[in-house]
Amino acid sequence: MNGLDLDALRGWLARRSPGESLRRAEPIAGGQSNPTWKLVTDRRRLALRKKPEGPILKGAHAIEREFRVLQALAGTEVPVPEALWLEEDAQVLGTPFYVMAWLDGRVFTDSTLPGMTPAERRGIYFAMARSLARLHAVRPETVGLGDYGKPGSYFERQLRRWSGQYDASEMPRIAALDRVAAWLDANMPEEDGAAAIAHGDFRLGNLMVHPEEPKVIGILDWELSTLGHPLADLGFCVMPWTTGHDEYGGLIGTDWETAGIPTRAEFVAEYRRHAPPTPPLRPFHMVFALFRFAVIFIGIAERARAGSAAADNAASLAPLAERFAVRATEIIDAEADGAGPRLG
Repeated sequence: MNGLDLDALRGWLARRSPGESLRRAEPIAGGQSNPTWKLVTDRRRLALRKKPEGPILKGAHAIEREFRVLQALAGTEVPVPEALWLEEDAQVLGTPFYVMAWLDGRVFTDSTLPGMTPAERRGIYFAMARSLARLHAVRPETVGLGDYGKPGSYFERQLRRWSGQYDASEMPRIAALDRVAAWLDANMPEEDGAAAIAHGDFRLGNLMVHPEEPKVIGILDWELSTLGHPLADLGFCVMPWTTGHDEYGGLIGTDWETAGIPTRAEFVAEYRRHAPPTPPLRPFHMVFALFRFAVIFIGIAERARAGSAAADNAASLAPLAERFAVRATEIIDAEADGAGPRLG
């Protein structure tokens, strides 16, 4: 992760918060996109997120959108950290950035939640489902986000966007991913009118959980958020049930069924109990989520090759693009055989 110009940051903070002095900045590991630091001042702890250095795709790493949606959701039932200041002048730290309040809590990257009791695991998963439902229950126009994305044809537009990023990549083509893209295009669902604020990357690793309780206190990493279809988020959120433990921490190959983790159907049912009426989750939505994540992994691999990836392990994640594509073809084949997944 690239360093920060601490002298420039100290001067900037002094102008934004007179009398507050920066003591240190500590990089936070784990994120693959926008580099993040913990700031410690003489008054409090803060978090800083900024765009990465180097060339980036148009519209990517949209920290300005992150800041806007965090401010908009403040005061709603959606748990988000307090967004404090946005700096769009790249001259300050090399790229635009924003600062938000620090949250004390736990972030889990392993979907099996090791070291917990079955009741704790079940509680955290259901808290995740309820947090997603609460996000989708917010009407965008009531919080100033009525223009946060284009209305309608969400999956068509998203498929064009991610297919375009895949086509523009200089990485080798992946046969399974080509097949998935063609299947998605041929199986596009009819427009159903469902719309919501879509997070775009809603998963366990992007949630801050209370230090002791099974309660989500903050939804993080909003750079892919937009006005979209709620089933895009839900399909993405249930990926652990279709991926292996060595595939970005999925559940396949673990003892999750006896460890207290709810089934996918139970998770979806908990979401539905707290969300607005939503069409059923279909194999299309899960295949789409796997396709999009595969393309994201391709982007991570390209940034690693260019030396601008935010995380040290970025290069090791490149093979996951093909593995997620293969998982998507498994769902496609099961659907063709009439043995599609039970989605609840």
